Amino acid sequence: MKLTIERAALLKCLGHVQSVVERRNTIPILSNVKIEAGDGKLALNATDMDLDIVEGVAADVAEAGATTAPAHTLYDIVRKLPEGAQVVMEKESGGQLVLKAGRSRFALSCLPTEDFPVLGSGELPHQFKMPVHDLKTLLDRTRFAISTEETRYYLNGIYLHVAERDGTKVLRAVATDGHRLASAEVPLPDGADGIPGVILPRKVVTELGKLIDESVGEVFVGLSETK
Repeated sequence: MKLTIERAALLKCLGHVQSVVERRNTIPILSNVKIEAGDGKLALNATDMDLDIVEGVAADVAEAGATTAPAHTLYDIVRKLPEGAQVVMEKESGGQLVLKAGRSRFALSCLPTEDFPVLGSGELPHQFKMPVHDLKTLLDRTRFAISTEETRYYLNGIYLHVAERDGTKVLRAVATDGHRLASAEVPLPDGADGIPGVILPRKVVTELGKLIDESVGEVFVGLSETK
């Protein structure tokens, strides 16, 4: 595997996925980000076994391949590189991932991609699109009321469901910590009628909020009874 990518593009992508990775892990592979290069694109994948995030970014791929590397270490290295730097990433025969930028050279120990867990989305029978602005409205107006008490796990998120107001169906988000309750609603998107009510965990809300803050247009939503 060998590719060249602009530092800012790599840093932005790494910033999104590495935040999912816990600082302390009893399972070594969960400290790593999966790196795949091919077809003019670099894909990064990180998971904590509850939340799985994959993000792609354009890159000049000289040789396709895949590996895994420590997520936070990789992010810190790229963050400290000079702005505008072109970063060369290469998996060497010894199994190390080597990063080069100008006179700087870094080598990271890797773990086999075969050890990286595959969560998969499974079947998502309920699918629809909605404006990014509407999703942002639902999250921003309710997230502050999410409970932080781990024993009350059912309150550790935002309840997203179809509701009715004045005879019109809406998509409603509700959060409470037992002392205060926040509710917000937007027009029901086409195709969302009949979706199961789901609780978006606090960590999902946080990471999703980061992504949509930088997005415009529409967001695709796929749901099942369990995901």
